[in-house]
Amino acid sequence: MFIDRVKMKLKAGNGGNGLVAFRREKYVPLGGPAGGDGGDGGDIIFEADSNKSTLLDLRYSKQLVAGNGGVGKPKKMHGADGDDVIVKVPLGTLVKDLATGGLIADLTKPGQQAVIAKGGKGGRGNWHFASARNSAPEYCEQGENGEAKEIQVELKLLADVGLVGFPSVGKSTLLSVVSKARPEIADYPFTTITPNLGMVQVPDGRSFVMADLPGLIEGASEGKGLGHQFLRHIERCRVIVHVVDMGANDGRDPLEDYRIINKELEQYELRLMERPQIVLANKMDLEGAEDNLKRFKEAYPQVPVYPVITLIAEGLDEVLYKVADLLETTPEFPMTGETETEEGVLYKFVPKAPDFTVTNLGNHQWRLEGPKVEKLFKMTDFEVESQVYRFAQSLRKLGVDEALRQKGAEDGDLVFIQDYQFAFVE
Repeated sequence: MFIDRVKMKLKAGNGGNGLVAFRREKYVPLGGPAGGDGGDGGDIIFEADSNKSTLLDLRYSKQLVAGNGGVGKPKKMHGADGDDVIVKVPLGTLVKDLATGGLIADLTKPGQQAVIAKGGKGGRGNWHFASARNSAPEYCEQGENGEAKEIQVELKLLADVGLVGFPSVGKSTLLSVVSKARPEIADYPFTTITPNLGMVQVPDGRSFVMADLPGLIEGASEGKGLGHQFLRHIERCRVIVHVVDMGANDGRDPLEDYRIINKELEQYELRLMERPQIVLANKMDLEGAEDNLKRFKEAYPQVPVYPVITLIAEGLDEVLYKVADLLETTPEFPMTGETETEEGVLYKFVPKAPDFTVTNLGNHQWRLEGPKVEKLFKMTDFEVESQVYRFAQSLRKLGVDEALRQKGAEDGDLVFIQDYQFAFVE
């Protein structure tokens, strides 16, 4: 079964808590703090595997959870790191964050890895907090939570050349003749319902990957027929080979077929019409094919047209040479739909996000948000008085107290951090 789109939930491992411990050994007076650090949580990693061709395995693994880090140990010993989860995916897999719509990873090379969900960092043991003023701290850090994400995994085939055209124009036959691929071939529309790949060897030694893609119909860019199930697989192709039935075997007009398919490509995203395109005038052995070819050339004089009979491989060598030549001069197209960055610009200025934000909820209530504040909050054990004191001191150093005063907070107001509330004290 060919599966090319899957939604999943990921939960990376939480970091282990640090430990409060002291060195107590005979003949070692005043041994001092010796609580070890917690282990780091496991990551969820996607790895491109050339032996995979579908996302079928992920269809039955809708949720992945990595291992948590171990708690720190005495004698400054580090807790065990959580086990990573490595997911094998086919070449050409894209991973998108459902919350933001952003692209997390594009895996196109064998063995390429990407951390999709990062495990939490382990908390520090109490020996890290020893100082001249506090030589025996009785507090440590909690481990960070691992990232939790909802993602969409998409497979977009890694093919150099894509075959487009209406159903039953001879795309599958062409692929079977020029490569060792064996797609299903039959005398009815939509015989091909999943993409097929084949390695094509040009007589001069060059080679490329060709994709036989499900047939298009009018309205495919809006989801009709196989719709986007076809179109997203042509996004990586650098050259488009448009197969047209010049024999009009199904009673359609070849000129109208060509116009409709190009209209669908134009309405789809990612600049498909910017790719070089050649036309294969197929089924030239049928009655009326020569007349249709003449009309086609008159209507589209700028389009390179190659008369062929794919069933007996007539005229295909010239096509393969032309495709190989185009591939040598055609660059890859970006998958994000954005243009490349300006040449020579190495860095782009991005304003620094604030450490925290203060929101007035009304009725003497405030909400405190921000990555640094939330990180401090998650790594504090509020059942330990010394850790609560350290948390308050850290917020003061960040400037939270002053920001609340400037916003108008008064003594006794409630301050919310996530689902917890604290009293603001002057």
